[in-house]
Amino acid sequence: MAEYSKDNGQTGAEKIFRCEDCGKGYQHRWSLLRHKRIKREGKAFKCNICEKQFTYKQNLELHKVVHTGERPFKCSHCDKSYAKKSILKGHIHTHTGAKPFQCSHCGKEFGKSAHLHTHLKLHKEERPHPCDQCGRRFAAAGALKEHYRRHTGERPFKCKVCGKCFKYGGNKLSLHMRTHTGERPFKCDHCGKGFSHCGGLSRHKKIHAKEKHFECKQCGKVYKHIGHLQRHEKSHTIKTIWVASLENIENHCQTD
Repeated sequence: MAEYSKDNGQTGAEKIFRCEDCGKGYQHRWSLLRHKRIKREGKAFKCNICEKQFTYKQNLELHKVVHTGERPFKCSHCDKSYAKKSILKGHIHTHTGAKPFQCSHCGKEFGKSAHLHTHLKLHKEERPHPCDQCGRRFAAAGALKEHYRRHTGERPFKCKVCGKCFKYGGNKLSLHMRTHTGERPFKCDHCGKGFSHCGGLSRHKKIHAKEKHFECKQCGKVYKHIGHLQRHEKSHTIKTIWVASLENIENHCQTD
């Protein structure tokens, strides 16, 4: 289970390497060396379209797809594609239900490191975005924007098939679209049954958890726990001994 930090994707990690100029700390020596090189040389690679600057050439190449619209990284579960491999990796978690990023303060789990990073601000009580209608404060500008729709009633996300509108895009609209497409990307690894959302798959898996898997080889009776099967098998052993004893008694009586 990963825990977030800007330095290496983990939170709470001790930052023992510090820059003597600015005091900024890092967990790894290579992160400190990178920081020093950026301070010394600046960001040498510039985008010729928007003039955004990058420390490494490969980061510039990755950035260029923003302008070209190229999406070379395709999801194997659905027809979506992405400009960056890291974004695709986060998207795949919506299919698998994986939440590899865990908050070290409360244990809450997230599918994306960005969501955990926003959540961590709640523990630090960093809520720099206030609502001018009710005064409620938010850690992220996007969260404030979504909250504001409660006051305005705005529903900017519209289904292209039936015209139904939603306050929130992303998963809400994607889940609704599956009612039209019939897409069921969440597959049960026990029986192959598909579901339109991970919640349905999670509820379904509980059915398999209640199934009985341990079968007695002598009578075919099935048990959920191996301990129950072992106790049952002893009854066969006792019965076998009892039957054998009766047979010995009968044979002895016949001999007499």
